Amino acid sequence: MTCLKDKLRQRIMSDGPLSVAEYMTLCLSDPQFGYYTTREPFGRKGDFITAPEVSQMFGELIGAVCLGAYESLGAPEAVQLVELGPGRGTLMADFLRVAVQRPAFLNAARLNLVEMSPRLRQVQSDTLKTAPLQPEFRDHFAQVPDGPLIVIANEFFDALPIHQFVKTASGWQERQVGLDDKGNLVFGVGVARLPDTAIPAGAVSASDGSILETQPAANAIAEEIAARIAKHGGIALFIDYGYAKSAAVDTLQALYKHSYDDVLAHPGEADITAHVNFETLALAAQAAGAVPLPLLEQGEFLLRAGLLERAGSLGAGKSPHQQDSIRDAVERLAAPDQMGSLFKVLAVTTDGIPFAPFDPAP
Repeated sequence: MTCLKDKLRQRIMSDGPLSVAEYMTLCLSDPQFGYYTTREPFGRKGDFITAPEVSQMFGELIGAVCLGAYESLGAPEAVQLVELGPGRGTLMADFLRVAVQRPAFLNAARLNLVEMSPRLRQVQSDTLKTAPLQPEFRDHFAQVPDGPLIVIANEFFDALPIHQFVKTASGWQERQVGLDDKGNLVFGVGVARLPDTAIPAGAVSASDGSILETQPAANAIAEEIAARIAKHGGIALFIDYGYAKSAAVDTLQALYKHSYDDVLAHPGEADITAHVNFETLALAAQAAGAVPLPLLEQGEFLLRAGLLERAGSLGAGKSPHQQDSIRDAVERLAAPDQMGSLFKVLAVTTDGIPFAPFDPAP
């Protein structure tokens, strides 16, 4: 039994079952035993490898399209550059290497990293110690100063807590984490119900036992960012694995030592995430007055942003082994059977601002 599992067991015995959202929050963020507060999740020695760790090309292309967006915004004299959940700081380091080509942007930009973990803040500071901009750390997006925004969130929303509901004869009832007779963590169903008005069309005809997920935490942050964009101008890129339309689906998953794991098996020792519902994310942004552009798969986004051209430039004059590594990275990032289709990219902008490589908003 993990230290956190014992702590969860004591809490459930004292206070009753946990919602899935409460369980996720404790597993990832418990001050004593939480996954992100106690261990190094990123890279080959961790439990997963994010796109920036696959290749420098990912962060460089993000930087290039955001610099183009900065020009579309009229090259404001001051802009808040924000990354949510910056990991090890790799994406931002690659972004800023490209940004050196635009001195006016560097003079205007103030770098904000939204990161609550003191341990990860130190890692990010070390990564960016020679970067042309030095970060100012924020616990929450609300602490970012007012002004035009450029926001990047890569694999951020998937780690935010979700609620799950189970279709029963009585309606959609909230899924919970409780204990069986032997004290093991098990899933159960509570009395709280999802209102009929909150059930998406794609789940109305779902059979009993189906799972429906809601993401109020993710939607609230998207709405907060969008409201600032609508008021002050800016763009945001939300990049994550997820689905384009609401449906009855169970996407809660755990990753432990680079392998999928039982969600209840290693609390605090495994990364627990859920796929992002990009439809509700876009609707939240739209409700706040910003413009969500048509969703792109990551592969298409990167190819439109110049992935092949950058790979060719990066590989020019390199050894055959290095060129093979670059080709492998292109496949990993953009191929439909790897990250290319599962990962999606949602852009949120000020009304009327062009943002290549996205099509104009309808």
